[in-house]
Amino acid sequence: MGFTPTGKHLVAGDWLEGEGFFASSPAHGPAHRFSVGTGALVDRACEAAEEAFWYFGYAKRWERAAFLRVITEEIEARGEAITEIGSQETGLPAARLQGERARTIGQLRLFADHIELGGYLDRRVDVALPDRQPAPRPEIRMMQRPIGPVAVFGASNFPLAFSTAGGDTAAALAAGCPVVVKGHSAHPGTGEIVAEAIDAAIRRSGVHPGVFSLIQGNSREIGQAIVQHPLIKAVGFTGSLAGGRALFDLCAARPEPIPFFGELGSVNPMFLLPEALKARPEALGQGWAASLTMGAGQFCTNPGIAVVIEGPEADRFTAATTEALGKVAPQTMLSDGIARSYHEGQARMSERNAVRPLLATPMSGREVSPSLFETSSERFLTDHALGEEVFGPLGLVVRASSAEDMERLARAFVGQLTVTIHMEAADLAAARRLLPILERKAGRVLVNGFPTGVEVVDAMVHGGPYPASTNFGATSVGTLSIRRFLRPVAYQNLPQGLLPEDLDG
Repeated sequence: MGFTPTGKHLVAGDWLEGEGFFASSPAHGPAHRFSVGTGALVDRACEAAEEAFWYFGYAKRWERAAFLRVITEEIEARGEAITEIGSQETGLPAARLQGERARTIGQLRLFADHIELGGYLDRRVDVALPDRQPAPRPEIRMMQRPIGPVAVFGASNFPLAFSTAGGDTAAALAAGCPVVVKGHSAHPGTGEIVAEAIDAAIRRSGVHPGVFSLIQGNSREIGQAIVQHPLIKAVGFTGSLAGGRALFDLCAARPEPIPFFGELGSVNPMFLLPEALKARPEALGQGWAASLTMGAGQFCTNPGIAVVIEGPEADRFTAATTEALGKVAPQTMLSDGIARSYHEGQARMSERNAVRPLLATPMSGREVSPSLFETSSERFLTDHALGEEVFGPLGLVVRASSAEDMERLARAFVGQLTVTIHMEAADLAAARRLLPILERKAGRVLVNGFPTGVEVVDAMVHGGPYPASTNFGATSVGTLSIRRFLRPVAYQNLPQGLLPEDLDG
């Protein structure tokens, strides 16, 4: 089942052209032309989203849940075509895209179930105390309400799960917020076919068409226009630190500042404690190599740094990692731009006096090989650039001189999505000293695992202190992510007939 993109934008139920065109740059297969969005299209999409909010934001929870489930049916109906064009555009293997499609569907269904249960409303009631002295207390009820139209930016590294119908879109729609998506130019055809599925679900469900729009473009102007539009009330973003920070600043500078929920990147350090390193240095090295190169290292939870204590066990770990990485065949990066950034990052690392290359293969083009470097704690602490993310399969071993030095390194890290402790039972005391430091650095702390792979469950936190994300109190994965698009409203002394249905009774 093939799919040929129209190259148009979906704006409130209509497929429209903009001004000018850009061409996709697929890893294989045909390139396609896509229309470039305009300010007029942004206005039309945002105005339609605001109009839709008066219906969708006040719809019954079961109605929104049913709509989410219809979206999953329409995505599944296009499964083979989604895999085909997604593989062409990104170079990802079919199995990865099939798994990501299942995750996308799973997220939508999870939110459908979640809002039907109603716990996310966080309803609270303080009964009236008319006889209280010296003054009576009124009845006060509170619950969470949707905030209005939300802008979502598609991610380069997850063309399905973090893009058009991904986690941000699922959470916003579940909350009752219409969505305007800025499609990612690395996979515009994939974005279009998923938007087609959502459009079909809107028509089947009788939902207001302004509840979803997709605007494509290969420049920053369209994204800037969307986040600066006065009808947009929040932004969900997954991408680079530079791009995310620029949009964050625009959101803060608006006449009405709005929250920008950006997931911006992380090096996800691992701390290998002495007894674990003594017991299984080879297994840890092989496990790290596999995690580091999964998907060509193009995961935001890719563990880019391993902290070890100097000694023969550290040598064995490093040797095992180098050997395992050397056996990894070249992999295709998701886009020409990501590959170019990886080449530049590897070159910068190779040129630094503070590091020693263990594996650094000269490369060009979209096919890349893994790289491995090492440095001392002293050099790492004085060269802050060593702690910056290089997106791709690049690892850095940092050698500490002692457990105290390892703790000093832990304190020096900026905010992360994840941190990992590898330990044995005999490392428990050292792990206890590290944990208070590490939980201040990241949204997720792991023990004896690798962070690549984010479970879509109630308890997941995918976020962390800046620069991992722009809001340390939020997550972009898991049911708690719906809270980004809600705000609490208190209702004081409302008569029964005026109370919102979810607070009545």
